Amino acid sequence: MWTKMISSPTYSFILLLFLCAVDSGRILSKIKDCVRDHQLQKNQDYLLTLTASDHQLLPQVKESWIYQPLDHFNRQDINTFPQRFFVNEAYWQCPDGPVFLFIGGEGPIHELDVLIGHHADMAKEHRALLLAVEHRFYGNSINQDGLKAENLAVLSSQQALADLAVFHQYISQSFNLSCRNTWISFGGSYSGALSAWFRGKFPNLVYGAVASSAPVQAKLDFSGYNKAVGLSLMNEAVGGSEKCFAKVREAFARVETALMGGNSSQVAVDFGCCQTPKNLDDQTELVQNLADIIMGAVQYNEEGVLMSIAELCGVMTSPSEEEEAEMGAYRQLIKLSQVYRSTSEETCLDISHEKTMKDLMDTSVHTHRRAERQWTYQTCTEFGFYQTCEDTTCPFSGMLTLKAQTQLCAEVFGISQHSLPARIAFTNSYYGEDHPDTNRVLYVNGGVDPWKELSVVQGSRQDGDGAQAVFIEDTAHCADMLSPRATDRHSLKTARQEIEERVTSWLRTAALKTMETVSI
Repeated sequence: MWTKMISSPTYSFILLLFLCAVDSGRILSKIKDCVRDHQLQKNQDYLLTLTASDHQLLPQVKESWIYQPLDHFNRQDINTFPQRFFVNEAYWQCPDGPVFLFIGGEGPIHELDVLIGHHADMAKEHRALLLAVEHRFYGNSINQDGLKAENLAVLSSQQALADLAVFHQYISQSFNLSCRNTWISFGGSYSGALSAWFRGKFPNLVYGAVASSAPVQAKLDFSGYNKAVGLSLMNEAVGGSEKCFAKVREAFARVETALMGGNSSQVAVDFGCCQTPKNLDDQTELVQNLADIIMGAVQYNEEGVLMSIAELCGVMTSPSEEEEAEMGAYRQLIKLSQVYRSTSEETCLDISHEKTMKDLMDTSVHTHRRAERQWTYQTCTEFGFYQTCEDTTCPFSGMLTLKAQTQLCAEVFGISQHSLPARIAFTNSYYGEDHPDTNRVLYVNGGVDPWKELSVVQGSRQDGDGAQAVFIEDTAHCADMLSPRATDRHSLKTARQEIEERVTSWLRTAALKTMETVSI
């Protein structure tokens, strides 16, 4: 029995979560939220037009809950937690139409996850039942005491996949589904990896999976992220240049020199910081914040938030006043931080490491959008993904070390830094790293997206049903998941066509196999 029907126009003010990102820095996380907001604004008119022409659409979107075992792998633990999901029956050709499952990641799901996006467009075309399910311990799918350290032990991707298996059974029973109803899963970033892993671990439940910008390889020291950022800053096809890369590197070198030289107070004033950095931890927070601004611009590039690579490089390479020539790059970085603060409406940059720790230690569930504590726990126990800058190819500061980032694991959760390599190794052994033994999984990645470094960018076979790859040379993180826009690059339009063709092929093949089975 569905517990809530969406009948109010307030849906148009809910945040869109297509561009989930597995971020490490505070500002990069905020930029992700800005991307969500911006995508929502761009989709409001589209959705209003859609509902004006189809008044039955919204009443068909329903919210409900399933009570999942808290620990699927401990039969003696009878505790449960409520998991939220949404259903859109507006397109479904009952009883034999396919099922499209949108998997939630490290954040809340919303009604829009079953209304807008490329997966929703394809659901309408194929007359599919459209579902979105929230990840355990994120959004509203949390017990009231769920964020305490002792309870986070059951927060893992393995438990999340088991949730999906139980959810599959629940939906199948609720809608009286059968082998005629072909399931296809979709996800982006971390949830993209879950989509691929769901197909790999439960191939009898989901026939095919689309995994956009999916980091299926765990990596403790993810120095490749910032190397990819540097390459994008030099990529002329998207507005970068070697001069831009050089200016960014020079600017961070000057920031680091000033901080190490005892000029922290002046640096704090220059970059509009809320506090003067008291120690090395605060200084590292400052440098991470500044790096996040550039990382966010690259990761999301032309999604209309903050600035694109071309706009960023335009600022960094613009001519400086003669008297400022020596500090030109430093001054341009100040301008970038001013643009960020203006765009985000932040009066100052918060660089307090003490505040960061306080936020991560907060176990309350006072806001459904909280995700930092949970995601930090998963990076400590499963994935790593620490975007370091100790490699010579990094355009930022060597202050962004692996030690500085992993010390949070010990300080917040009591997880030893020495245990992290073994945890990462287990994840890769369990899922198969970036060469998983999966079939009928379509990995979609953008050439500008740093997360492509941990995904699958080449198919395992050129024909058949093996793992397939779509590589979009000049787009960024999860760009393919959005509904088509007139401003989309030709490469993105072509990629969506490839995705549609692959999904259509899966559904056609599944239908033929079902007919053969029934006839026998």
